[in-house]
Amino acid sequence: MSETGASPLPTTHPARSPLFRAEQFVWLTARVLEQRLFAHHFLNGTLDAVEAALDAYRNEDGGYGHGLEPDLRGPVSQPLHTAYALRVLDAVGRCGGQRVERVCRYLTSVSTADGALPMVRPSQRGYPTAPFVPVVDDPPSELLATGPVVGLLHRNEVWHAWLFRATDFCWQAVESLDKSHPYEVEAAVAFLDSAPDRPRAQAAADRLGRLVREQRLAALDPHRLDAYPIACGYAPGEHHFPHDFARSPESLARAWFTDDEMARSLDHLAAEQQDDGGWPLRRRPWAAAPALESRPVVTIEALRTLRAYGRFVG
Repeated sequence: MSETGASPLPTTHPARSPLFRAEQFVWLTARVLEQRLFAHHFLNGTLDAVEAALDAYRNEDGGYGHGLEPDLRGPVSQPLHTAYALRVLDAVGRCGGQRVERVCRYLTSVSTADGALPMVRPSQRGYPTAPFVPVVDDPPSELLATGPVVGLLHRNEVWHAWLFRATDFCWQAVESLDKSHPYEVEAAVAFLDSAPDRPRAQAAADRLGRLVREQRLAALDPHRLDAYPIACGYAPGEHHFPHDFARSPESLARAWFTDDEMARSLDHLAAEQQDDGGWPLRRRPWAAAPALESRPVVTIEALRTLRAYGRFVG
């Protein structure tokens, strides 16, 4: 077993490999954007094709809408849609230039008084929305929304006035966490993994790792899930595992877990692939279309995580 949790490559026939099975699932169920993302990551698909598919979700205000984040329906731009768009641009190495300048202008226009992002703006009201994403008149700043966006922009060496106050917000939010839940911790990691002040990020990550273990936010033994509490508001069985916090060996969160814990986590992730070739949703499904559109997203993430740790996918 390697330090990253990799196992020896099995002699799986290519037609039965996780990648082949996932490919069939993607062609059967995915939106054009995820089809092209899959092709880019695993089939030498072009960057232009991915960006062309993403452009269909872009609005004139520089943000993104039209259900790009499947749990928010309707045409209006929202921070969560825009965060998804930035993840796509980062994945294809095009998180820069005028397209990101437009995004930063949008982020500036929708920020709260302290310069950070809310989860959902009131303009979402009237459109179908997941019940676990409340729409309120005066939404607060959220690390969950702000951390991943700030981290992506720093990783791509984007400099914009919006980033200064948003970065300060993230530092304050991360360093003041004393009780949290998995999605918020994952957002904190997304920020810390690319924050420019590396010694400060390391110190914050060390403290956060202790919090994760003390509060049992990571299910360290997939065979004893009843030993790990489900966070308030999460669906039954919506556990988070070491690989959810450390999606690559380079993440600061990788140091939170032993080699054996990470290996068990990756074994569990690999075993979660379903008969149809896709990976399951752990969060609560609330409508058929968002669930259908989300599973290819989860499937691509699972394959990328397994590959990052040297696991065989095909």
